[in-house]
Amino acid sequence: MPGLESVNLRAIKLFIAVYDAQNFSAVARREGISASQVSRVIHQLEDSLGQQLFYRNTRAIAPTESGRLFIDYARGITGNMEEARRTLHERTLAPSGLVRINAPIYFGQRHVAPGLAALAERYPQLTIEMMQTDDYIDPHKEPADVIFRIGALTDSSFHARVFGTQYYYLAASPEYVRKHGALVHPDELHRHRCLVYRGSSGPNRWFFRQPGREWIHYPVSPLLASNHAETLLVAALGGMGLLLYPDWLIGDRLQTGELVRLLPDFAAAITTEPQHIAAIYPHTRHPPLNVRAVIDHFVEAFGSPLYWQIQPGTSSRL
Repeated sequence: MPGLESVNLRAIKLFIAVYDAQNFSAVARREGISASQVSRVIHQLEDSLGQQLFYRNTRAIAPTESGRLFIDYARGITGNMEEARRTLHERTLAPSGLVRINAPIYFGQRHVAPGLAALAERYPQLTIEMMQTDDYIDPHKEPADVIFRIGALTDSSFHARVFGTQYYYLAASPEYVRKHGALVHPDELHRHRCLVYRGSSGPNRWFFRQPGREWIHYPVSPLLASNHAETLLVAALGGMGLLLYPDWLIGDRLQTGELVRLLPDFAAAITTEPQHIAAIYPHTRHPPLNVRAVIDHFVEAFGSPLYWQIQPGTSSRL
């Protein structure tokens, strides 16, 4: 159909008004424009469609057969637009429809999934899709509305809501400490059995530092290396060796005493850059209500300080 891409919604609405009134002047008065402007818009619409829509004479206008055929499509187009507008407006009043969440596998399992039931209860019109991966997710390219990410936030091409900072602890079971003794300095790591997470980029590196000092990398030879976080945790709980894990993964075990923290006078890490726990989403002038609702919900659920973080004075700080 020649020139169909040039048809706009205003022209279609004026066509419907003229079709119903069969009078250019009446439509012009209602729209606050001149009759010649109405006539010009209809002419442009006819040129775009390649069809005459009205018969015109000095006394009246009447729709042609093409006009009578097109009216149903025109009403359908404007009806669909109004329905879309109504639906989008409703989404600004209360979270509804599909929201797609992406999270790292173990963090999502431990701390995002437990909060989904309350999220669904809070917003019953919301449908949730939760995907989990440890791979890098680009919020501008991947089908995700809210991405939970742990790491250094250096990309300014997205918005980020930081929940808090990730901290690492060197830990072992009380049984291991009884058998092999506690460490006084990271230099002693080579004499201990170490359990090391090995991801797609290789085994984690272990860094330690004292307050005000630089980070130092202490190489370790793992007794057990694995790409499965739970496997290493189970091994550590069984007394197999030392573990360097984030607070969100072993904070509860430290609080219960199933694991004890070692080298409490040293900060520990697997990278020298600060690691933030955040929710990110694409830059947009109007952040969707669904996105804001999910992030606000988990800000409350995680708390401040983050509920899994070890507080000073707990028994886990040996």
